[in-house]
Amino acid sequence: MNTFDRQPADLSNAVVRLAPLHADDFERLYAVANDPLLWEQHPNPDRYKRPVFKTYFEGAMASGGAFLVTDAVTGDVIGCSRFYDFDPDAHVVLIGYTFIARSHWGSVTNQALKQLMLEYAFGFVQRVQFHVGAQNIRSQKAMAKLGARKITEFEVAYYGEPLKLNFVYEISKGDWVG
Repeated sequence: MNTFDRQPADLSNAVVRLAPLHADDFERLYAVANDPLLWEQHPNPDRYKRPVFKTYFEGAMASGGAFLVTDAVTGDVIGCSRFYDFDPDAHVVLIGYTFIARSHWGSVTNQALKQLMLEYAFGFVQRVQFHVGAQNIRSQKAMAKLGARKITEFEVAYYGEPLKLNFVYEISKGDWVG
């Protein structure tokens, strides 16, 4: 049986390409993240500030499951996402810490990104969950578009950050229509 690799080397489709995040990607990724409007609904609205984003980036690197997201057509860096909290006994993994450049909001980008990650994950698990900030209406709507359902809420401490209320959304392999 294949084992789940939290950071496969090549995940791509016609819209996005995911590559394992490396330490030397910081500046290119921060150039996208340095946008206050990107984070206005996020549990940590200061993440656009360099020291706060540095903590996010350190957590991404420490996770062993983070990806640099690029536009498959232009090659431009447009964001980041990751797999985390893989639990082989419960057959579940989380997808999150995702952000996408505002230039790609309202497009097919988020859907294509999540679809790519879900299709990969469902080769190994039965359920995929997402933590979404309680105030992040934009991401909650994106979860609904994916077909995820809210299953609970609880406080989450993001890497190096204080506890924040999050909703947990879930998609099961049997319900995924991709």
